[in-house]
Amino acid sequence: MNKRKRERYKKLLEESLTRLIEEASQTLNGMSSEKALFPDPTDRASLESDRNFLLRIRDRERKLLMKIQEALKRIDEGTFGTCQQCGEEISESRLKARPVATLCVECKRLQEREEKIAGL
Repeated sequence: MNKRKRERYKKLLEESLTRLIEEASQTLNGMSSEKALFPDPTDRASLESDRNFLLRIRDRERKLLMKIQEALKRIDEGTFGTCQQCGEEISESRLKARPVATLCVECKRLQEREEKIAGL
């Protein structure tokens, strides 16, 4: 992968990283400022359900943040865009769809097939 493409992906990943961090910060600020007392248990349960859902989303985003940081590290090391399984170049279309990808399409299919067989 040429330097220009790596720089484009680096910028894209850094923007995603910044956006996710800002959203997480807003969530924390919003949750810490919520001190509503609900006399109705149904309202309280609804608030708790919404909070739990939001926290699950943020946990997924936290995992994505780690993948973004790893992708940025691979860009710096010069290994970005190379499949970690077979060593082949990851297709441009796959990287556009998922810039944090570490496996080419074929290796990812194989991995998913093996996970399905193992029952994971």
